[in-house]
Amino acid sequence: FPILVVVALLLAVIIKTYAIQAFFIPSGSMQNTLEINDRVLVNKLVYDTRSIHRGDIVVFNGDGSWDPGTVPASENFLAKFYDGFASMFGFGHPGDILIKRVIGLPGDEVACCDAQGRVTVNGVALNEGSYLYPGNVPSEVRFSIQVPPGRLWVMGDHRLISDDSRDHLGDPGGGTVPESAVVGRAFVIIWP
Repeated sequence: FPILVVVALLLAVIIKTYAIQAFFIPSGSMQNTLEINDRVLVNKLVYDTRSIHRGDIVVFNGDGSWDPGTVPASENFLAKFYDGFASMFGFGHPGDILIKRVIGLPGDEVACCDAQGRVTVNGVALNEGSYLYPGNVPSEVRFSIQVPPGRLWVMGDHRLISDDSRDHLGDPGGGTVPESAVVGRAFVIIWP
């Protein structure tokens, strides 16, 4: 029995650390796509097999993410395992985990707003009606940025209350976050 418990714990840590992890949604910044108190599963392996796509809902480490000089994620296999094991028992530093929608990829020209008040990417207006929070405009903040290599422009779906790339325009990196900070892609709501 003790061997089974140890094996089960090790498997749980390995899966949580390297493959799939559940995250809690604490704020309304992604409403109505994700509600406060939702639990989502995040695929940590997806970006090992494909690139990040515009429209993906990504979980990323917000610790230093707005600063281009900081690399928030460790690539060391053993360090990741230790962090995963420690977090299973409430130890370690969980980090400032954020969840947003990818709007701009490296090299994209992202701007707001066109004559109809829409966000544009490379001069093409986005059709955000399927996920934008009812009554919100795409952005009350005007901006125009070319996303640097290795970085992403991210925004919440509830634009009026989301602290996202627009709120960090004056920070190093111009509001973009490093691709290396991305933990994975949210792919399913598991609760409620």
